[in-house]
Amino acid sequence: MAQFPGESSDGSFKRQEDAFRRIVGESLDLPVVPGRYHLYVSLACPWAHRTLIVRRLLGLQDSIGVSIADPVRDERGWAFREGPGHGPDEAEGFHFLAEAYLATDPSVDGRVTVPVLWDRLEKKIVNNSEDDICRMFQDAFAPPVVPNLFPAVLADEQAELSNFLYEKVNNGVYLAGFATEQGVYEKAVRELFEALDTLEKRLSSSRYLLGDRIVESDWRLFCTLVRFDAVYHGHFKCNLKRIIDYPSLHRHLCDLYLQPGIAETVNLDHIKRHYYITHDDINPTGIVPVGPAVIFGKGIDP
Repeated sequence: MAQFPGESSDGSFKRQEDAFRRIVGESLDLPVVPGRYHLYVSLACPWAHRTLIVRRLLGLQDSIGVSIADPVRDERGWAFREGPGHGPDEAEGFHFLAEAYLATDPSVDGRVTVPVLWDRLEKKIVNNSEDDICRMFQDAFAPPVVPNLFPAVLADEQAELSNFLYEKVNNGVYLAGFATEQGVYEKAVRELFEALDTLEKRLSSSRYLLGDRIVESDWRLFCTLVRFDAVYHGHFKCNLKRIIDYPSLHRHLCDLYLQPGIAETVNLDHIKRHYYITHDDINPTGIVPVGPAVIFGKGIDP
């Protein structure tokens, strides 16, 4: 199975579709049972990071286990080995996440991606879409007293905003970083910063993206912002500005980082080692930069 992002004929990056999209609670064969499902993530990956944050915010740590992959990924894909901030897979004993993919579908072809929600009873992947997993955590697993990250009253506006965030920001940094033609890169980076300018203006008059309450869309943005100055600015050449140069975006980033339990989901060592070592087509020396000195809040330097 291929492990690294490909490119289209025009030099642009094309993201792979998610292979597994079953939903817990929609059928009798996938009931909501505490302890039955297990989350596989990398602390480096922004898509997986969002599922880890939602799991933490909704208080699902006891009902949904987690295994954290080594941030340094080679041609064999995401691995589970002992190291700082990650360890062996204690749920199934997988050495590589590819084992879970092949156990679910021996004919699967494509990159092995995180996050993965695994069914420990069926011994199969339930879902590898971060959007689905976050929504399942809220709709199927979360007790009624926890924050609702998908309020019905904001559903249409939130869906539109989340789509904008994905296309222009979350995936926008990758469109710039993995471009292999100058013109493609320049178009992507300009569109990315136009989107950041739009979000800066929005947040200049609103504490959060949709008013005075944090919704899942805020965490979508957070997972890109928290990586931006350390990785995307230099490694992906998204260097027109840093997030610290945007007063409102930086305030939003720090505000979310300081929410209870969030700092422990952020690991800059994993983030930097993953991008700078794994993407050897972009950074062939594998040298991981010492900086920048990133501060996400009141005197807090992770």
